[in-house]
Amino acid sequence: FARAFTDAGLMIVSGLALGIDAAAHRGALDGAPDGPGSTFAILGTGIDVTYPARHGALAAEIAARGALISEFPLGTQPAAGHFPRRNRLISGLCLGCLVVEAALESGSLITARAALEQGREVFAVPGSIHSPLSKGCHALIKAGAKLVESADDVLSELSALLPQRRPARRPVATGAAAAGQESPLLALMGYDPVDLEALRARAGWPAERIAAELLQLELAGQVTALAGGLYQRLH
Repeated sequence: FARAFTDAGLMIVSGLALGIDAAAHRGALDGAPDGPGSTFAILGTGIDVTYPARHGALAAEIAARGALISEFPLGTQPAAGHFPRRNRLISGLCLGCLVVEAALESGSLITARAALEQGREVFAVPGSIHSPLSKGCHALIKAGAKLVESADDVLSELSALLPQRRPARRPVATGAAAAGQESPLLALMGYDPVDLEALRARAGWPAERIAAELLQLELAGQVTALAGGLYQRLH
């Protein structure tokens, strides 16, 4: 999503947290590899404190190619109350707020509420009805947030406000994906996240064949790799 938005000329604003925040920043930086980055990180600490510490390299790249922003004094350490304050800045800087995953008690919902109060668009990605990390998104959709299945769902909503869209870069694929044929592995994946071992059991293929097929599907934009060794079908 972040790379597609960057290709469309948008700036990505997030909070440098673990998981989706970091993926959003990295996607934005990847969307502008030869020039200034297209991402701002809003911090819940002083500008000189990296939290979480493991994001030191990511923070340095954002500072060099985008911007790190904080309303807290230098040296301010992380505290629970800082992050809701930070979230209102994230939503306030944006045209819209996209919630990718959220439990019912989630900081992402704080950001979404702030976005509504600020008159911003709110978007949410649905997920499995069995996943607690989808319940917050489903609650937003029930309350009127736009259901999002692709980056174009967001871009079409914001089209009047977008700058000139850059040509999208197409991934290079080979094999069945390149020939326009659907891989049999896709049918076995379903639409929920699945790991390599589960796919091996379903397909009866060697792990090496499944790994190679997953790589081709990733290159074709049909599958995405998730944290924890999981894969998910996109189409």
